[in-house]
Amino acid sequence: MGAANIFGKPRTNTDFLPYNGGEFKIQIPAKWNPSKEVEYPGQVLRYEDNFETTTNVAVVVTPTVDYLLGKQAYFGKIQAEGGFDENAVAMATILETLVIGGKQYYSLSVLTRTADGDEGGKHQLITATVANGKLYICKAQAGDKRWFKRARKFVESTAGSFSVA
Repeated sequence: MGAANIFGKPRTNTDFLPYNGGEFKIQIPAKWNPSKEVEYPGQVLRYEDNFETTTNVAVVVTPTVDYLLGKQAYFGKIQAEGGFDENAVAMATILETLVIGGKQYYSLSVLTRTADGDEGGKHQLITATVANGKLYICKAQAGDKRWFKRARKFVESTAGSFSVA
């Protein structure tokens, strides 16, 4: 049972903090820290989990996306496993498209395999839209092990909160 709200003040979600980037808005998990690492050209924001830097969010404003999911570096034969087809290292699908405030948003959910021997793969949620003559991309991700333990709700909520003015 939670604490009584005896003063009648509206409750706020303390798990997330609003971030206003001028042309976009997003909810950042309160326990994530700003990061100076630049992964992509056009990156305007990056926050990462204070415990595990594989769990992070980045916002990119750019005219191109060819680098976003990375380039396949392994071309040998592999078995089908863990949701991957035989000889496929990464797969992506558009899960849904939605219209918010007159803008078409695209949502992708991607599971990529990694050879780091630690997380086993990365769950990446990507939300994108075009506005003001630019492409806006929000990519939130977590390692496979953390995704199922505690990171999924933070990654999903962060990616789902992304909106462009």
